[in-house]
Amino acid sequence: MKDLIIIGGGPGGIAGAVYAARKQLHTTLITEEIGGQSSVSEGIENWIGTAKISGADLAKSFKNHLDAVKGDFVDIALGERVVSLEKTSDGFSAKTKTGKEFSAKAVLIASGASRRKLNVPGSDLFENKGVTYCASCDGPLFGGMDVIVVGGGNAGFESALQLLAYSKSVTLVHRHQEFKADAVTVQKALAHPNMRVVRHAEPLEVMGDKFVTGLKYTDKDSGEVKEIPASGIFVEAGVIPNTGYLEGLVELDDVKRVKTDPRSQRTSVEGIWAAGDCTDELYHQNNIAAGDGVKALEDIYLWIKKH
Repeated sequence: MKDLIIIGGGPGGIAGAVYAARKQLHTTLITEEIGGQSSVSEGIENWIGTAKISGADLAKSFKNHLDAVKGDFVDIALGERVVSLEKTSDGFSAKTKTGKEFSAKAVLIASGASRRKLNVPGSDLFENKGVTYCASCDGPLFGGMDVIVVGGGNAGFESALQLLAYSKSVTLVHRHQEFKADAVTVQKALAHPNMRVVRHAEPLEVMGDKFVTGLKYTDKDSGEVKEIPASGIFVEAGVIPNTGYLEGLVELDDVKRVKTDPRSQRTSVEGIWAAGDCTDELYHQNNIAAGDGVKALEDIYLWIKKH
C-alpha cells in the first residue's frame, strides 16, 4: 500500500510526482508516456523560464527532473493506461489495461485530455506539417503567413486573436451559422482588419504537398466546394477529457471533466485530487496544469499526515 497513486505523465502529473518525491511520499506514477499533449509541438514559447523548447525536449526535461529526485520514493509504471479506479476499505485500487493493479491511500488524477481531431482526408498526413492543435504552442512559427482556424467556440476565437498578433491573415472556418463564442470575443476578433470568417462551412480536405497549402470545404448554403489557401490550420474543435475510467466514482461536469475545489484541487471523493486538463479548470495550459499538480501535492501531504 503506497501513500499515493498519480495517474498521468503530463505537466500536472510530473509536477505532482516531483513534489511527492521531495515530500518523501511513497508514490506510483502510472502513465502511458511522459510529456502530455504538448510533446508533439515543434516549439513551445510559453513554458515559464524557457524562451523556446520543443515538445520532445520538454518531455525529456520532465523525465530528467523526476529521475533526479525520485530516489526510492517514486516508482514509474511507464506504458500503462488506467482503465478502472475503485475505492477500497483502506484506500484506492487502480487497474491498468495490461492487468496490473496498484494500491494507495490517495490518488492524484492528472490524465489530461485528448484533442478532438479534424477527421478529414489529409488531416493526419499533415499533422505537425501545418495542421496543429495548439495556437499558443505553435502560432509563432507561422509569423507572416496566412492561417486558418477551424472552430467557432471561445477556443477558436481566442486562438484567432493570438494568431492575429503575428500572422498575415486569419480565416476562421465554422460549421454552423451562429458562433458559440462569447459575443465580446467575437466582436474583438471581427474588428481586426486581417480577420475573415467563413460560416456554415464543412471542412472536406486538408490540401498540401510537403506541408499544408490550404483547406477544401463545402459551402453548406450553396453546396459549392471551395478552397482557402493557407500555410497553417489550427484546429479548435474542443478536447475530450481522459476520464472514462472515473464515471460513477467522482463527480464530473457535463463534458466529463472532473469537478475540483480550485483552492486545493480536491474532488468530490475524500482522498482523490485532480489536476490539469482533465479537470473543470477554467483555463488549460502547461503552466496551469503544473501549478495544479503542486497545489494538490501540498494538500495531499497534509491529508496523508493526518490519516
